[in-house]
Amino acid sequence: MKKPFALMAMVCPLLLMAQKRTPAIDSLEKLLISQKGEALAETYSNLAWEYRLVDREKAITYGNLALEKSQEIPSPSHIAQAYNDLGIIYFDKERYDTAIDLYNKALNIRQDLKDESGIAKLHNKIGIVYQKQGRLDEALDHQLKALELFEKHGDERGISYSLNNVGLVQQDLGRNAEAIKYHERSIALKEKMGDSYGLAGSFINLGGIYQQQKNYPESESYYKRAVSISREIEDKDYLSNSLNNLGKLYFLTNEFNKALPLIHESLRLCRELGDTKGIVNCLINLGDVYTAEKKYDSAKIILQEALRKGQAAVNCAPEVMQALLSLSVLYEKSGNSQAALDMYKRYSETKDSMFTEQLGQKVAEMETRFKTAEHEKTIQQQQFAIQRKNYWLAAAISVLLLGALAVYLFYRRYQHRQQIKLQEEIIRQQELSAKAVIIAAEEERQRIARDLHDGIGQMMSAAKMNLSAFELSLPPQSGEHQASLEKIISLVDQSCREIRQVSHNMMLSTSSKKNLEEALKDFINTIDPNVLNVHLYTEGLEEKLDPNTETMLYRIIQECVTNVIKHANATTLDITILKDEDGISATIEDNGKGFDITDKEKFSGIGLKNIHTRVEYLKGTVDTDSAPGRGTVITLQIPLGA
Repeated sequence: MKKPFALMAMVCPLLLMAQKRTPAIDSLEKLLISQKGEALAETYSNLAWEYRLVDREKAITYGNLALEKSQEIPSPSHIAQAYNDLGIIYFDKERYDTAIDLYNKALNIRQDLKDESGIAKLHNKIGIVYQKQGRLDEALDHQLKALELFEKHGDERGISYSLNNVGLVQQDLGRNAEAIKYHERSIALKEKMGDSYGLAGSFINLGGIYQQQKNYPESESYYKRAVSISREIEDKDYLSNSLNNLGKLYFLTNEFNKALPLIHESLRLCRELGDTKGIVNCLINLGDVYTAEKKYDSAKIILQEALRKGQAAVNCAPEVMQALLSLSVLYEKSGNSQAALDMYKRYSETKDSMFTEQLGQKVAEMETRFKTAEHEKTIQQQQFAIQRKNYWLAAAISVLLLGALAVYLFYRRYQHRQQIKLQEEIIRQQELSAKAVIIAAEEERQRIARDLHDGIGQMMSAAKMNLSAFELSLPPQSGEHQASLEKIISLVDQSCREIRQVSHNMMLSTSSKKNLEEALKDFINTIDPNVLNVHLYTEGLEEKLDPNTETMLYRIIQECVTNVIKHANATTLDITILKDEDGISATIEDNGKGFDITDKEKFSGIGLKNIHTRVEYLKGTVDTDSAPGRGTVITLQIPLGA
């Protein structure tokens, strides 16, 4: 996924080194004992900066000490610097309103000091905070003010980063043409200065814009330049991001062979960096590629890992939502409609939850700003009388808008819940219908089996006995007549055996005294090993199962064996059935001729449809793996209590 790089002028190089400066912290803390005045204030300020990415609470403590010491002196420049440093720390903590308040205090002091370079940098930082809050017009206003001041003083580095930041805001506003112009101006300056780090970020930003516009050749060009320069400067963060973005681009253009190695390399780098968000993004992109390649088992494993990691992290809510959507697409394409629907429900719920949380955050931010305004108005009541009315009016309008929005959201969610209930009822009715059909079919089989055994079977047995008695009552016959009579008796006897065999196959052998394993052994013993050599292995089936489950499993195995005998031209069949605490798994594997599983006609037969229907009745899954010339493997997974 695309990650834009918004860079604060003069700040990013220090960010990269902060984690490595513990010795500097030790040295600075030793100085505290012997220092006073401005030197002590400066040391407190430096400690706040050094602790920024190591221990933010300590960083805030030292920042406040720097502020107090600077106010005691008093030193306006040190006070402004303390407010600036505290603003950056609260920005890192995502306390954006507090950061804005601190930056504005620093800005007022810099304006009093007429320090235009410091003013420009603060406009830059304030613009970035407003962009984070989605207040894009205010963000653009501050970034343009920063750009104007940097241009006034000919600060090429400041100009280049301001151009980059203006481009990012324009991109968020949907003004891609304007965004491209600012990024290209930023790149020209960075190339002139030889700013490789800045170039890598700008190339990624431009690649993202062109990808959004579906101008894939231009996007590819910039991502490749970002990869190249990131390798040159050996920056793993930029490199992992640009590789992942380029891999995502190749996924969009269906160039999967190009996408996979890039995403794999990005994933490796993210793991080295400990970048959980990057890891989850890479896993989602890998899963999407495997889904597109119809490697559904691999895609499922990878996307489930992405979901687990995203849910365990504190900053991956958008990635969790994307992982759920990707899993929904995977299940839909692999034919598991129920799982696809379940995942899409979870995706919708997560999306609604994120929207509600963001709305709550915005309300909280509005309340904070309102309380701050009220506090200022109590101090300067006369001066801000008009502003007080404006705030109340804005608050009233906001409440009305939020109320209208809440009603709209409630109605939409009600509609969504009703649709889900309707779909669930349809699925339930379908399950009940399928269950009724299966039960009726099984009862009819049992009835026919009893009729064969108790009716026709008994009549044939009686006919055989009468013929045998008739044979004994006749006087000695010629050899030809005797042979004919014996042939007739033999045919009747064979018919009796056939009727008993058909009745046995239709009447499930899992009586109250036999479990599934014994019933299957009885069935297998009826198969001529010269026709098919069947090997049965079971584990955990010592106790009887639920009667419905036992009946359905028996019929499924019976149908699989029948299909092998009829169609597979196999000589060996291996049946493995395992029962554990998670459920029942079964594998039926033959060495027959196999078939093309992409040929839909192969799955249109009654036998395979019966297998799938019974497995669905048990709320299980069935997977068929076969190819011409290498046999067939059918894998069943049945949950306990199905």
